[in-house]
Amino acid sequence: MSRRRSAVAVGAATTAAAVVVRDLFQRRHSLLRNYPLIGHARYLLETVGPELRQYIVASNDEERPFSRDQRRWIYSSSKKENNYFGFGTDNDVEYTSGYPVIKHRTFNPGSAPASTPEAGHEVVLPCAKVLGEARRRRNAFRPESVVNISGMSFGALSANAIEALNRGAALTGALHNTGEGGVSPYHRHGGDLVFQLGTAYFGCRDAQGRFDLTRLKDLVAEAPVRALEIKLSQGAKPCLGGFLPGPKVSAEIAATRGVPAGRDCVSPSRHAEFSDADSMLDWVELLAAETGLPVGIKSAVGDIDAWYQIADLMADTDRGVDFITIDGGEGGTGAAPLLFSDSVSLPFLLGFSRVYRVFAERNLHEQVTFIGSGKLGLPDNAVLAFALGCDMVNVAREAMLSIGCIQAQKCHTDTCPTGVATQNNWLTRGLVPGEKATRVANYITTLRRDLVKVSQACGVEHPGLISTDSVEIVDGRQGSSPLSEVYGYSPGMGLPSEADRAAVIRLMLGQGSGGSAPPSAAGPS
Repeated sequence: MSRRRSAVAVGAATTAAAVVVRDLFQRRHSLLRNYPLIGHARYLLETVGPELRQYIVASNDEERPFSRDQRRWIYSSSKKENNYFGFGTDNDVEYTSGYPVIKHRTFNPGSAPASTPEAGHEVVLPCAKVLGEARRRRNAFRPESVVNISGMSFGALSANAIEALNRGAALTGALHNTGEGGVSPYHRHGGDLVFQLGTAYFGCRDAQGRFDLTRLKDLVAEAPVRALEIKLSQGAKPCLGGFLPGPKVSAEIAATRGVPAGRDCVSPSRHAEFSDADSMLDWVELLAAETGLPVGIKSAVGDIDAWYQIADLMADTDRGVDFITIDGGEGGTGAAPLLFSDSVSLPFLLGFSRVYRVFAERNLHEQVTFIGSGKLGLPDNAVLAFALGCDMVNVAREAMLSIGCIQAQKCHTDTCPTGVATQNNWLTRGLVPGEKATRVANYITTLRRDLVKVSQACGVEHPGLISTDSVEIVDGRQGSSPLSEVYGYSPGMGLPSEADRAAVIRLMLGQGSGGSAPPSAAGPS
């Protein structure tokens, strides 16, 4: 035994001596030349620093992009554990300028909401609007859920992650946006899809990378695609094309996207099928006519002029989009340059309110289904989105957290430790789709339940009926301003239409005490 210990000690000493010699003669790191061996401690601490901060140093409401409290709420909700918090809020509600306060109603004459749903109670929460009805699309439909899964492509996420999200969508009636990477086998586990058309037209392109309408129609005919979304830009990196390095472009990803395997997969920064608002609306109408599906656009918000052009054309012609998804600059599930993540495109509340005002001023807001994304998978953020005019919200990183993401922020490295945002087979094996599908379903149903609770606290039956009158923004300890005033809404602009109110009441009454689906979730065909 002593001889073995001696051998181990000699081996360790020899290894340490070799490291010292290497450090002294290497030229890349001055720290190691001056402090051989012990200088490595600095690089080790730098490597694990984010993890140490996440679990040890950061306070409950400090860390970004999602605080410990926010992550805990998502994790506990997805596991059906206790997601309550004790001993009051640790937010500085009096002194934090910009803090939103939801105004509950003590009395609510003229409305008698159903009993508040409790934990474990299944909540079906359909959209108040029929997607595509205003423009009479052949396959218009009413989305079964106001909470849906945002665009995250196969390639950016692992096969197991995509499958788990799709199975979870199927369990809850939520829509699953494919992201721009095409429809993979892992998108075909029961969840209805929104097919995203990015600038590279993955999944519906010819050998030269040009858009192929025939391939799109074939895809729509054989996959559960309910709507088409043209991605103009996204919050994390607007006006930048996506990039998937060659080593990550497996044969399976290549087949899904329609690109060569093993070669860098680069998306252009802009679409080749249109060059301005006028030609874009022509293309929208072409896609809708050929597929019968509702067609919308997704965009982050920067210069507002493009939205005036789109709205003016919709007001003056018989062309238009069926839905608009606004992504906030605080969004982002994958890799992006720091400058774009931090400083390009408006935050969601600013961007969405400006676009919504453009359409409301032209009396077009009831013809369009408005969808929000960008950290809206938390109940308080979602309430503000609905109050400003959203009809639905899309969740991305919150859905990733529900299937195991630990906010390691390794999405761009292919080393995601939980197998969510990687193509490494060893790492992805840890994510079991069936188990995680239940968790994403639990998370979505819990979010919907909490949205019903806060809606009823505001005196309405459905989050789509929450208005700007129900929220104030704290200006400091001695003042606050109505949400409509902060974001420049005219009187009544943030109020849902009578048609929406009537539709919601019918839907909620048809839901029944057990939370079953409404008698008809489909619109006119």
